[in-house]
Amino acid sequence: MFKRMLSAFGVGGPSVDTVLDSSIARAGEVLKGQVRIQGGSNEAVIDQVVLSLVTRVEVEHGGDESRGTGEFFRLVVQRDVRVPANERLDIPFQLALPWETPVTAVGEVALPGMVVGVRTELVIKGAPDKGDLDPVMVRPLPSQDAVLEAFGELGATFRSADVEMGRIVAVPQELGFYQEIEFFPPSQFAGRLNQVELTFVTNPDELWVVLEADKRGGLLRPGGDTFGRFRMTHEEAEQADWTGIIGGWLTDAAGRAPRGNPAFGGGHHGHHGRRGPGMGAVVGGAAAGLVGGMIIGDMMDGELFDGGDDMGGGEE
Repeated sequence: MFKRMLSAFGVGGPSVDTVLDSSIARAGEVLKGQVRIQGGSNEAVIDQVVLSLVTRVEVEHGGDESRGTGEFFRLVVQRDVRVPANERLDIPFQLALPWETPVTAVGEVALPGMVVGVRTELVIKGAPDKGDLDPVMVRPLPSQDAVLEAFGELGATFRSADVEMGRIVAVPQELGFYQEIEFFPPSQFAGRLNQVELTFVTNPDELWVVLEADKRGGLLRPGGDTFGRFRMTHEEAEQADWTGIIGGWLTDAAGRAPRGNPAFGGGHHGHHGRRGPGMGAVVGGAAAGLVGGMIIGDMMDGELFDGGDDMGGGEE
């Protein structure tokens, strides 16, 4: 079924639909599919067929936060496309997901607040005609999944997730945004930590794990934020004892038993011990059915990504 008529050609013009071979992928993997253009009553010429990756971002302006559309990759699939009348033209494509693409799902469960989509844009006589927006479920890399599992094993509870414009200090970040996954801390830190935020920055070789703990102040202790950064290869991160690393870091952040500063660590290695409920169960309790389905529905309606500032990206 072809979803969208090309308004530039008026009634009887061609229509377009983009079909992904699979809508499930991980950062660094390649999405494959076809842009299907159905010819109208007359021959048509399309200047460019463009695909882009977009996500929802939070942008701060003078202390106020607004929500917009972030385009973080752009690919010209084909130029000067001639579409014969009443014929269908299929244009195959391959679209590589950047290594810093936000995670939108853990297991089969969508992360509330997170969306990534492939947007189809046809440029006709110099004017863009935005068509399909197809959602993509971006699952964690195995190295990222090991970190997320540790939060579940420690008893942390998923709170929210979003994408924010900006850059992280002393981390080799390529895109102009970063994802934050927020947790309520494990019960043993209740009253001392308000929340814990997790950010991944990845490239083909390495995983950076950035943690931020919001420390609750009191009469006899100061509050404030505590940060930690951990850098490993993907292979090291898959085998590391993240339950011990994160648990020890949380203990330090809460001020229970100082053990030195592991913020620039990466030397803690070892195999996982006992596996707890994991992130799938932690997220599932918050997301099942309601919020996840609403996000996908908004994307399909085109409402979620309307307006906002694009962040720019690469072009091939």
